[in-house]
Amino acid sequence: MTPTPATRRRRFRLLVAAATAIAGTALTVPAAAAMTPASAPATTASPSRVTPQLQAVGLASTIALSNCSGSLARYPSSLDTDRAMMLTNGHCYEGGFLAAGQVLVNRASSRTGKLLNASGTAVATVKADLVLYATMTGTDVTLYRLNRTFAQLRSTTGLNALTISSSHPVDGHAISIPSSYWKTTYSCSINGFVPTLREDQWTWHDSIRYLYPNSACQTIGGTSGSPIVDNASLQIVGINNTSNEQGQACTLDNPCEVNADGSVTYTQGQNYGQETYWFTTCLTATNAIDLNKTGCLLTKP
Repeated sequence: MTPTPATRRRRFRLLVAAATAIAGTALTVPAAAAMTPASAPATTASPSRVTPQLQAVGLASTIALSNCSGSLARYPSSLDTDRAMMLTNGHCYEGGFLAAGQVLVNRASSRTGKLLNASGTAVATVKADLVLYATMTGTDVTLYRLNRTFAQLRSTTGLNALTISSSHPVDGHAISIPSSYWKTTYSCSINGFVPTLREDQWTWHDSIRYLYPNSACQTIGGTSGSPIVDNASLQIVGINNTSNEQGQACTLDNPCEVNADGSVTYTQGQNYGQETYWFTTCLTATNAIDLNKTGCLLTKP
């Protein structure tokens, strides 16, 4: 059901995914030493690096899902012949919310979404065939492998994937959060990082805190999974995922910041996102995700 303007203040990004959560809880898949790469050449041409094409921050290359926002994403080291990828939240996974401690790797999928151009018009339907990685523990992310390559999508739509930055986001930097679900872009700046952010059974680390109060960055239900784009680099530095809706502490829809001494602080209306450079700390030379790689920050099963 498409939300109406009256429902735009719908509590925390998780609630937007609740309709799909009823479908059931996914089973945990043991991690292999190296997960399936997003690489599957579809042509005999020699592999070539994707040349990053910087574009104005906006709706181009975002992907509208049935319950969330997403984006067409690539690693800095992605090849033209690699399978394209779709990035969204872990709580946007089609099987419903993932339990604390649960990690999915190489899970078959048939998730579809609408790839948007700069004006917010759908120019293609993209389809996933694999969940490369998904969790709501430590971070809140789902990364899908699509059934077409970057080159194939670019040739039919003219769109380039957004690059996932390999660097930690920078405090104070201006950011934009384009939501494909609402076809609108939020803008503000980063206001520090939260070592431990807790919401109900889930705990996230090094979370991005948005400047508050700032009405231009009051993300709402449906913006879950939107990329957080650094306005200077025009690369993805995070993924939008939650806000404190009712002014409660550490409950569903009300994340709290946990201090080193165990005390908590919380601010009604404060919004947060999760970092994405973690993916680049786990990549092999063939762009596979290796959760056992030294320095890999992604949560292991």
